[in-house]
Amino acid sequence: MTVWDDLQGQAPVVEQLRRAAAEGQPTHAWIFTGPPGSGRSNAARAFAAALLCEQADPAERGCGECRACRTALAGSHADVSSVTTEKVTISIEEARELVKKAQDKPSTGRWRVMIVEDADRMQERSTNVLLKAIEEPPPRTIWLLCAPSPGDVLVTIRSRCRPVGLRLPPVDDVAELLVRRDGIDPEVAMGAARAAQSHIGIAKRLATDEGARARREKIVRLPLSLRSVSGAMKAAADLVALAEAEASSSFEQRDAAEKAALLASLGAPETGTLPPSMRSQVKRLEEDQIRRAKRSKNDYFDRALTDLLSFYRDALVLSLDSGTDLVNESLRPELEDFASRNTAEVILARMEEINDVRRRLVTTNVAPLLAIEAMAVSLL
Repeated sequence: MTVWDDLQGQAPVVEQLRRAAAEGQPTHAWIFTGPPGSGRSNAARAFAAALLCEQADPAERGCGECRACRTALAGSHADVSSVTTEKVTISIEEARELVKKAQDKPSTGRWRVMIVEDADRMQERSTNVLLKAIEEPPPRTIWLLCAPSPGDVLVTIRSRCRPVGLRLPPVDDVAELLVRRDGIDPEVAMGAARAAQSHIGIAKRLATDEGARARREKIVRLPLSLRSVSGAMKAAADLVALAEAEASSSFEQRDAAEKAALLASLGAPETGTLPPSMRSQVKRLEEDQIRRAKRSKNDYFDRALTDLLSFYRDALVLSLDSGTDLVNESLRPELEDFASRNTAEVILARMEEINDVRRRLVTTNVAPLLAIEAMAVSLL
C-alpha cells in the first residue's frame, strides 16, 4: 500500500506528484483543483506524506508504511499543518495563525507542509494575509492549497502556485476502491458509485448508510410527484425539512460536547451564572456553531439539488438517445416515460432552474424554503 492508492483514476496527477516528491527542491506552493469528489484534499495529503516520507531512495517516497507517511495521512504529523472550515468562510484570524505556523522550522521532517483545504472559502482580506507568506516563504515550507477551480482563488495567489488539476474518477474505479478499501459488496458499491456520480466520499456514505440511500431516492423521485402547485409546495417543504433535520442531527451532540469541554477547560461552576469572561467565550463558540450549521445546510441543499439534477440529466440522455449510462438506472422505466413526454429543450430549461437555485443559495441570503418552493413550481 502506498499513499497514492486512494487517488483512483488520477494516474497523470500521481506521476506529477511522485516526481515532485523525489526532487530535492520541489516548488514551494501548489494549488489542487477539481470538482467536488475528485479528491483534492486527499491528493494534497498524499503529497504531504510523500514529501515527508522516510524512505532513503527518492523514487520510493510515498511508501505509505513508514511513520511519517502514516501520521501525515492521519493528520497527526508534527510538520503538517492544515486549515479547513465547517463555517461559511475561513476567517482572517485562522489565516494569520496558519501564516504564523509557516514560519516554524520542520521539527522532524525535511519540510513544513501547510495545507489549506478550502482556499475558495477565504475572503479577500484573508487571502491577502496568505499572499505575503506564499510570495516569500521560509526555505523549508511548502504550501498546498485546494479549491474547486483556479478561478475560485485570487489571481495573485494562483499565479504563484504550481497547478495540479484533478478530475472525477470513472465509476468503475470508485466502486473498486469501495470494495478494496471498505469491504463493500461489489453490487452495492457499483450502485453507490453511480448514484454519487463518482464522488468518492458520497459514494461511501451511500454504500454504508441505508438512511442516506433512502433520502436520496426520495429526492430523485420528486419530479415524478410534481403534478400540482400544492404538491410542488409540499415537496419543497419536505426537502427543506430534511436538510434542516440532517444538519441538526449531525451537530446537536457535537455542539453539546464542545460546549461541555469548553466549560470544563474554563473551570466553570456546575450551577449558577457564568462570569462575564466565560460568557464571552461561550458566546463565541455558539456563534461559530451557528456558522457551521449554516454551511452544513447549504452543503446539504447543494447535494440534494445535485441529486435532483441527476433525474433530469438522465431524462436528457434518453431524450437525445446518446447511449450514455444513466445515473439512476433503477428508475429507467419512469425516466423513459418522462423523456417521451418532454422535449430536450424543456428538460434543459428545468435543469437551468435547478442550477439557478444552487447559485442563489451560495451567493445570496435568499431563504432556502422560498427559493426551493419557486423552483419546485417552475418544474411542473
